[in-house]
Amino acid sequence: MKVTTSKSKNAESFYISKSFINDKGVSTSVNVRKLGTLADLLKKHGPTRDDVMEWARAEARLETQKYKEEKTVNISFNSNKRLQPQQQVFYRGGYLFLQYFYYKLGLDKVCRKIRDKYSFKFDINSILSDLIYSRILEPSSKRSSYKCALDFLEPPSYQLHDVYRSLNVLAKECDLIQSETYKNSHLLGKRNDKILFYDCTNYYFEIEDEDGIKKYGKSKEHRPNPIVQMGMFMDGDSIPLAFSLFPGNANEQTSIKPLEEKILNEFDCQKFIYCSDAGLGSEKIRKYNHMGERAFVVTQSIKKLNAQDRQWALDTKGFKRLSDDKVVDLSEISRDDEAIYYKDAPYTPKDLSQRLIITYSPKYAKYQKTIREKQVDRAKLMLEKGSIKKERRNPNDPARFISSLAVTDDGEKANVHNFLNTDKIDEETKYDGMYAVSTDLLDDNVSEILSISEKRWQIEECFRIMKTEFEARPVYLQRVDRITAHFLTCFLALIIYRYLEKALEHKYTCEEILKTLKDFNFAYVKEQGFIPLYKRTELTDKLHEICHFNTDFEFITKSQMRTIKKQSKGK
Repeated sequence: MKVTTSKSKNAESFYISKSFINDKGVSTSVNVRKLGTLADLLKKHGPTRDDVMEWARAEARLETQKYKEEKTVNISFNSNKRLQPQQQVFYRGGYLFLQYFYYKLGLDKVCRKIRDKYSFKFDINSILSDLIYSRILEPSSKRSSYKCALDFLEPPSYQLHDVYRSLNVLAKECDLIQSETYKNSHLLGKRNDKILFYDCTNYYFEIEDEDGIKKYGKSKEHRPNPIVQMGMFMDGDSIPLAFSLFPGNANEQTSIKPLEEKILNEFDCQKFIYCSDAGLGSEKIRKYNHMGERAFVVTQSIKKLNAQDRQWALDTKGFKRLSDDKVVDLSEISRDDEAIYYKDAPYTPKDLSQRLIITYSPKYAKYQKTIREKQVDRAKLMLEKGSIKKERRNPNDPARFISSLAVTDDGEKANVHNFLNTDKIDEETKYDGMYAVSTDLLDDNVSEILSISEKRWQIEECFRIMKTEFEARPVYLQRVDRITAHFLTCFLALIIYRYLEKALEHKYTCEEILKTLKDFNFAYVKEQGFIPLYKRTELTDKLHEICHFNTDFEFITKSQMRTIKKQSKGK
């Protein structure tokens, strides 16, 4: 701190100012305290100007000591002074917590490997990291992601055209990035990769014509647009492992073997239990996952069992209570019972010896009955209004309970008569509360097998987060390499988010975590430092704790912020 003076026509004013290096690397200063005019100060600290100056220097020394001991910052503002053109005062800081996990996963080192392999000059590490952070904090187009990154505490050192150039490289090295991320993830703790969940989803494009891998297929959103499909493996802690893309018109079952071979060979992950729904658990897939040290637990459709097995499954006798193996007859238990019941038997639909487990939940049965009753009411309303759908693509469509019958009055012209098919309702009622899995774990405990299958919802949640929170669709990119790079950044964003969620011990919802990260903003003050603009909460405290740095000070100097940035990178 030092004393500076400013002379005007009528007075001389004394200030205490602080010197610093501005953002352009130029030495400058800012007034932190006004001491008063010479005329006023002579009355208190005179009688001469030298006396006033000696007193002012003593005050500057006290201000310096106070700053060093208490880190107190005094900055003066001028209500008549306008901001400079293009002067930035708002910065995003939520990415710092994502950056902590980005560097923990060694993605910077992976980018270094890629950089050494090619001859490009742009900073691919900065581009990839910013694309991931923006996908979580402000999901949008690549152009908008670049604009979002301009508000980060560490703005981009690259240009927008570099982002588009990098997409080609990221697509080429997609497999390398996935395998290296998996290997590096062990540095964050042991992976729960003894159970791997697999599922598929699809993403639509805002286009009309097919092109490349963008093909017409059965869209999850029931949209008439071309789609691309994604298959993904997830471990037992709901952290993604690997993904692949395939054409929208391809059978999703064909996607499993190539991706699983990549996991076996490139990830060196040999021993695991494959878990999926019935659509991705064909006999061929089960045989493939019966090989080596692998096993499977897949959902089994009771309706698709042969007549003998289906009759056994629906028979109310022979069930056991899961908690104590007490034998019961389902027809004798209370509707308000909340226990889980099961029975199992050897199952060999073709030539692979398996184990079929049937479970029954009175609570789930009551839920299904309630839902169906509402659907039946809607079907009755359709009949009353005469608004019957011709196509019933949704298996939960109330119109499935409506059947048609052609009748004639004179034997020549037939009139279509729509009616409520109570036989279909009664048939569907038989399956209320029922659930089945098939497995080659012939000697394992039933409760352990069921607990594996029950976690399948987590991979569905992964897809929901990518689609809803990260806005992975619709996709506006056209080239296959850029589409691949887009989904790669979404996939990596999901991994980082899942690790953050795990570190927070799953105590907060996705909405709470993302909102808090988006609110971690700062105001840049007079080239001196930053003022936090967020509310300190239990969640912000926990984020600071797990990432080993703090930003919740009343004021953060530039040097402190530089230290925080380094800490967020593990330096």
